[in-house]
Amino acid sequence: MRVVTTAQTQELDVQPTPLALLLLGREADPRSERGVECPGDLPSPSDPDLVERARAAKEKLGSRVFVLGHHYQRDEVIQFADVTGDSFKLARDAAARPEAEYIVFCGVHFMAESADILTSDDQKVVLPDLAAGCSMADMATAEQVAECWDVLTEAGVAEQVVPVSYMNSSADIKAFTGRHGGTICTSSNARRALDWAFEQGEKVLFLPDQHLGRNTAVRDMGMSLDDCVVYNPHKPNGGLSADELRAAKMILWRGHCSVHGRFSLDSVNDVRARIPGVNVLVHPECRHEVVAAADQVGSTEYIIKALEAAPAGSKWAVGTELNLVRRLANRFAPEGKEIVFLDKTVCFCSTMNRIDLPHLVWTLESLAEGTLVNRIEVDKETEAFAKLALERMLALP
Repeated sequence: MRVVTTAQTQELDVQPTPLALLLLGREADPRSERGVECPGDLPSPSDPDLVERARAAKEKLGSRVFVLGHHYQRDEVIQFADVTGDSFKLARDAAARPEAEYIVFCGVHFMAESADILTSDDQKVVLPDLAAGCSMADMATAEQVAECWDVLTEAGVAEQVVPVSYMNSSADIKAFTGRHGGTICTSSNARRALDWAFEQGEKVLFLPDQHLGRNTAVRDMGMSLDDCVVYNPHKPNGGLSADELRAAKMILWRGHCSVHGRFSLDSVNDVRARIPGVNVLVHPECRHEVVAAADQVGSTEYIIKALEAAPAGSKWAVGTELNLVRRLANRFAPEGKEIVFLDKTVCFCSTMNRIDLPHLVWTLESLAEGTLVNRIEVDKETEAFAKLALERMLALP
């Protein structure tokens, strides 16, 4: 059982469950990315001394702590990050700091897992709030993916299939990918990963984001929409016949990002009508029709670089997480660049936003006092196969 929000149920054809308490961090589901409430007492969010407390604890820890801040984090948290970036860049940054005893990952659960996989055994990866999960990563569990492979085997196509899993997946899914000869990809190297996969086999099982898989295959590689089928883990045999699986080149897992999935073609048309001359820049996790209607498409890092290079006075509507869009709008306003959120409705990544200043202060102060909290640790077998898949990605041309 998993927590599914109302917006997700419309796409996944399932109903919300009583496990909605997981969103509040008050219960635990061992098969889910989401975690449990933090032990101990968090400082009050109204405490006027939070910033100073965080600075003091971080200074006391010195080089023993290395704080990573994902681009989607709140400004109140990102100010304490030693480095910022997307999930894979941050995991690699952590691995490049072997002298740091503690890696505090201000992001979500799968990111901290990746950091633990890539860092040494002596380093301890900490997530300030264990309930900071990822709805996309939650949409593919180890049990569901194992069942999918059984379906592919029964259809007689498993030997032709190479799994490619997005970085935004749990360690279990990365390990599955490693065991079955596949690789991991990011939103910036998905094309290279798919090129490699099709050199190894005739079909790809793309996990867990259907939109990134579809957009890369169709927009970047010239496949047709008919080459893609969607495997729905909530339907018998994924909702697909054996003939459909045999005919498909891309078998897309029915998962999506709750933030990027909300952008629609209406959002694009509306912003073009409201802001003449606007450039629409979106993340490839958006729906295919949104990507097709955009002026530019790219990863988080691509979006940042595109806006850095944009001429003064240019206008941009950006389809990605609101914290980042707002930060970029403020950063480039002095240059006369107008940057707006693609959708009229405010939409933060709710799980990413669980990492707030009280959680960060509690984490840093606990570590400074010699108490290890909220450690993220991947078991050795899972780590070995997940690392194998990650190393295949690092070896991509």
